Amino acid sequence: MENVIECLRFPRYFSLGPKMPKAYVVAEVLISNPAAYEGYRALSTASVAQHGGNFIARGGKRDQREGHDVAHSDAWRTVIIEFPSLKQAQDWYESAEYQKAKEIRVANSIGRLFIVEGV
Repeated sequence: MENVIECLRFPRYFSLGPKMPKAYVVAEVLISNPAAYEGYRALSTASVAQHGGNFIARGGKRDQREGHDVAHSDAWRTVIIEFPSLKQAQDWYESAEYQKAKEIRVANSIGRLFIVEGV
């Protein structure tokens, strides 16, 4: 009974089940053809929303503190997308909607993209 009262007093301790960790897609991209890349932005934005994702960072000012880029750091875009779970992030990446966008990104940029599970 004491635990029930504690949960009612402090709802943050009450849980209906295990909480799944969020996942983050992190991409660093150097765009080689900005005009053609515009098609990627539209398709990727729609696909992220469709799969429950949320942009955290999308090409804002970058302050390179460690490591070395191939080109000047201001030319690189950093993108961070949050998804409710690792599975949703993986499903987004493998989705037909994103594969169409990915073709445009790969053809008009260089970079890297990875998915990392949050805490």
